[in-house]
Amino acid sequence: MNSKEDQTNSEVSNLKNESFIEQQKDPNQINEEIGDNNKLDEKSIEINDEYKFGWSSYSEITNGRFAMIGFLAIILIELFSQQSFLKWAGIL
Repeated sequence: MNSKEDQTNSEVSNLKNESFIEQQKDPNQINEEIGDNNKLDEKSIEINDEYKFGWSSYSEITNGRFAMIGFLAIILIELFSQQSFLKWAGIL
């Protein structure tokens, strides 16, 4: 009894594997998947990084980049002048 059940289970799994392999070989299936990717690419192209007033991802990225440049400049000034930035700038 168990051997027949095992045999039918193995036949079902073999059929599933064969259908999966056929789907992979089917060029229409591949073209449909590529078409879906092209739709995503078209949507991502439509999104533009433009300046918007207020809190936006573009302004956050820009402010972050300028902050990194500023911190790097302060570190370089302290390294080359051998004194603190505040002392170098005449604040202290």
